[in-house]
Amino acid sequence: MTFNDIIKKTVIENMQNNTLSMTNVSVTIGICIIFALYIYAIYYAANKKSFYSKQLGITLAVLPVITAGIIMAMQSNLVVSLGMVGALSIIRFRTAVKEPKDMVFLFWSISTGIILGAMNYELALIIAIAVTLLIFLLELLPGGRASVLLVVNMDEEGDEDELMNAVKQYVKVPRIKSRNRTKRGTDYIIECKTSQEKKLLDAASSVNHILSTSLIAHDGEAVY
Repeated sequence: MTFNDIIKKTVIENMQNNTLSMTNVSVTIGICIIFALYIYAIYYAANKKSFYSKQLGITLAVLPVITAGIIMAMQSNLVVSLGMVGALSIIRFRTAVKEPKDMVFLFWSISTGIILGAMNYELALIIAIAVTLLIFLLELLPGGRASVLLVVNMDEEGDEDELMNAVKQYVKVPRIKSRNRTKRGTDYIIECKTSQEKKLLDAASSVNHILSTSLIAHDGEAVY
């Protein structure tokens, strides 16, 4: 018997031994639904005050059931498993994920389906507890003050140094992110980190030859 024959025999025996009963399928899907509802509830609780999306919440609840079904089918039949590999390899997801935290929930939902499909219920429970604790505990940690963007429209006679001197009264290290020259003058976007936003806006507005000023809040890096 060659090495290839041994591998083929082992794979076939494993597939035959992994034949699923309706009882196992029903129990796994039932547990999967419980976990799916739990993930939906955690997603709602973590995002209800910011960027909650009901459609994404429904997706998170359905994904574990679908994924668990795929894993169970792949375990029980060699032909189905090979067909699944071929079918899933041509799928392309082009929907952009808007929030980084949504990626965590999507990956959690899919991995839960995989783990439950393999009938490793204890591991799925431990991961669910760990992920929940991390999500809510890390939210309690204080974060640094986010920067704001000072948008200034200055006419042709305006002086950039005068503007920056006014800004530096309330900002230690202002950074010019963009300069845009137009027929009317120059438009500036300045990244500022300050707790005195109103005074900063008043100081910038009082500079000579300023046409308009505005402050825009943002998180993360601004790219232009």
